[in-house]
Amino acid sequence: MNKQTTADWDPGSDEVQSNQCEAYDRMRQHCPIAYSEQLGWSVFRHEDLVAILEDHETFSNIASHHRSVPNGMDPPEHTAYRNAIESFFSADRLALFEPVCRAGARALLDNIPVAETVDLIDKFATPYSLHSQCTFLGWPLDAAASIRDWAWRSREASHGGDGKRLAAVAAEFRLQVGTILDARRRASNDAADDIIGKLLRTTVNGVQLSDDDIASILRNWTVGELGSLASGIGIVAERLATEPALQARLRVEPELIPTAVEEILRVCGPLVSNRRRATRDVILGGRHISAGERLTLMWVAANRDETVFEHPEEVRLDRNAQHNLLFGAGIHICPGAPLARLELRVAVEELLGHCERIELAESTPRRAVYPANGWVSLPLNLS
Repeated sequence: MNKQTTADWDPGSDEVQSNQCEAYDRMRQHCPIAYSEQLGWSVFRHEDLVAILEDHETFSNIASHHRSVPNGMDPPEHTAYRNAIESFFSADRLALFEPVCRAGARALLDNIPVAETVDLIDKFATPYSLHSQCTFLGWPLDAAASIRDWAWRSREASHGGDGKRLAAVAAEFRLQVGTILDARRRASNDAADDIIGKLLRTTVNGVQLSDDDIASILRNWTVGELGSLASGIGIVAERLATEPALQARLRVEPELIPTAVEEILRVCGPLVSNRRRATRDVILGGRHISAGERLTLMWVAANRDETVFEHPEEVRLDRNAQHNLLFGAGIHICPGAPLARLELRVAVEELLGHCERIELAESTPRRAVYPANGWVSLPLNLS
């Protein structure tokens, strides 16, 4: 098959970036599999995404020139690495972490006075995400600021499509990880029970993880999770501010918070997309995709597919959540989903407990642009 050369859309246009959810809805309805130079083949329909997720032999996760552990792997290699890290997110470990996570949220909120306008992203969502992830993974807290800056620069390079800058930022991160690992070894602190300590002791197929592999794992769990968690908190808070009846219900029935969080993030997800690569010529949704071509799975669009979710823009707590692709599906479903669910739940519980009402401020929120989603700034009145 001949490769597509004519673009069907411009994912970086102002029209798309001004409201990604609405733009992806239009694409799903009128051009559900669309080609662009920037993203390759973008896939917008729920059924097409599921078909890709269920066929990892045709649609490979090895979609980058750089090794990515375990996200950018296929079986059997993926299976071995995935099995090695899944215990990191066990129920027992998360139960021990929850009080630490909650204490971090409360400490931040204690410094946010009620009856004043606050940018929730700057004052709570971002620092909470940074503290939570650093504490869980075992990053030195004095490295938090540099990790935040590194994650920001990595996201900026990704948005700009600057491959050289992205590679330079990744190399910088690798050096930072190497310094931390060397310090752990010199201090004989590689037996610590945090995630970094466990990674230093982890073997796959009888071989100890290399420092490069540890850096890859930590990069995936840092830059991706920091941005997605902070964005998710902002998206949920904005929705609660614009739907006072939903906010009031969650205050009375806090046991519904986990369901509400996942349903709100189905409507507007913090993670826009993931990549795949076709291993053979294939026809998907009537489009010819050639072996070696890139595909971009548009999670946000699939989770708003009206053929799967009736009135998809509405938050309904009685929906069947089995079709929600917030954390992916299939063998590559997010291994850190249990941690993300805990962090999101705790953040919302503590935010609701901090004040009696969450409302939008007069200042205008500022939207994030691809590859992020949600809000860069979110001025709220907490009272």
